[in-house]
Amino acid sequence: MFNQARSAAALPAQDLQRAKAFYRDKLGLTPIDENPGGLLYQLAKGTGFLVFLSSGKPSGTHTQMAIEVQDLDEALQQLRAKGVKLEEYDTPNLKTVDGIATLPDGQKAAWFKDSEGNVLGIGLPLPVTARQSS
Repeated sequence: MFNQARSAAALPAQDLQRAKAFYRDKLGLTPIDENPGGLLYQLAKGTGFLVFLSSGKPSGTHTQMAIEVQDLDEALQQLRAKGVKLEEYDTPNLKTVDGIATLPDGQKAAWFKDSEGNVLGIGLPLPVTARQSS
């Protein structure tokens, strides 16, 4: 049942207008639907995410949404040009250099926080293949 399902992220925001400005000004995104409770964004291939009004705060300690891009270097250059600060990590399993981690498989990835403290990961498309069951 679930292997045929789709998924999307839901990110909390304490200030929807501040979040809307971040996603517009830093990522170039415009919500496809907006109401007092949230902002709905649509991305490529039918994916998307919701930013919803919440009194709770994100922990800021783990990735809450991953964004796949075709050219990581270009995407990071654009983010930095718009003042987005990449997160730095130095743990036994993950170390970044100038905001970029090289993963065990050789892929590179980076992380940044949105205006609400949500941690967003960015990298090349994940090498996930879906097998259809008969």
